[in-house]
Amino acid sequence: MMSLEAFNQNLLSFLAQSPTPFHATTEMASALKAAGFNQLFENETWQLKPQQGYFVTRNDSSIIAFTTGNESYTQQGFRMVGAHTDSPCLKVMPNAERFQQGYFQLGLEVYGGVLLAPWFDRDLSLAGRVSYTSKSGKLKSKLINFERPVGIIPSLAIHLDREANNNRSINPQKDIPVILGQRPKDKTSFRQLLLEQLHQQGAEDAVKVLDYDMVCYDTQLPGYIGLNQEFIASARLDNLLSCYTSMAALITAYQQDQQQPMLLVCNDHEEVGSLSACGANGPFLKSTLERIVGTGEPLTVCLENSLMISADNAHGIHPNYADKHESNHGPKLNEGPVIKINANQRYATTSETSALFRWVCDEVNVPVQTFVSRADMACGSTIGPITSGEVGVRTLDVGAPTFAMHSIRELAGSQDAYSLCKALSYFMQLQQLPHQ
Repeated sequence: MMSLEAFNQNLLSFLAQSPTPFHATTEMASALKAAGFNQLFENETWQLKPQQGYFVTRNDSSIIAFTTGNESYTQQGFRMVGAHTDSPCLKVMPNAERFQQGYFQLGLEVYGGVLLAPWFDRDLSLAGRVSYTSKSGKLKSKLINFERPVGIIPSLAIHLDREANNNRSINPQKDIPVILGQRPKDKTSFRQLLLEQLHQQGAEDAVKVLDYDMVCYDTQLPGYIGLNQEFIASARLDNLLSCYTSMAALITAYQQDQQQPMLLVCNDHEEVGSLSACGANGPFLKSTLERIVGTGEPLTVCLENSLMISADNAHGIHPNYADKHESNHGPKLNEGPVIKINANQRYATTSETSALFRWVCDEVNVPVQTFVSRADMACGSTIGPITSGEVGVRTLDVGAPTFAMHSIRELAGSQDAYSLCKALSYFMQLQQLPHQ
């Protein structure tokens, strides 16, 4: 396995290159190809071979990678890890143009549970997928990224709202339209701006923009922070940190072991409930498993001998808000991955699956922590319970502890992702689960 510094540098690069789920999926596909994985397509017949690695995408925003091992699917089952590619963000509306007080703005829609306040006064850019007609009349799509700062959501000065520090609410309809600049002489169409970007980014054949999935993102690059570089600060740590860590674990495990079937699934739309064709509450994972293993009894037996680890960030105990945590369950940054437990099945962890992960961490000398929400507070959820319910595989939820989850810039320990990767890589190579 690569060094801690090399791992973190690759993680920072992945975060910087992945402003949207589309870009994250593309980056993962490129890394998997470089590691010897072969791309499959859902509209083609699959001819799988033993001891090979494969991957398939759906909607350009979800990806499943797997290894066939010795094809003993029913005897050994799969060692599976799941994460999600989407993050809370501000998404450009379909008819977004607004011209107010001499400024050109775009209307934005809130995607997921965004912590809105940190989005003000940041240098924002735009990225996403654009569908267009070409000169030949074909319908095509392309990922684009403005890359440079092109927008900002300015705060209202405190002189105009003296109660701003005491009681300022944010109305997402009227307070967050992003300013792109002064109003041009002729009203500018956002689709025209996208067309220009298509031409600049290699799609010279684009004639007309038909539609788009575009989001705002912070242009500040990911990086280390802290006197001794103890932390990593970045947008979209929830949950691209887990996507990269799980992918690195899969590649490492595949390079060391071609016998055990392994699988990684990174779904889109977790932040909005996962109910979509490419979400965890959709058919993507189950249909892929059926194409690998078959339906009926073979798949049932395979899943009984399998185990899924859902990797999604955990809430680290904040020193300024320690009372928001259950006193005996406050994970700390840089003290290892966190097992997430909830009595009401908001997390899929059971005592059996938790015990297995603790055993794995002991085997690779990785510290492990536990998170349980306060009994008087609601608990979030992950793809873990959804995946477990959809395909019937035993599952547990783990994650690296973080601060400021769902903010425009989040914070994680600079050692935790690496520790989690070591544990996941070891887990993926287990040819027999300890309890079998």
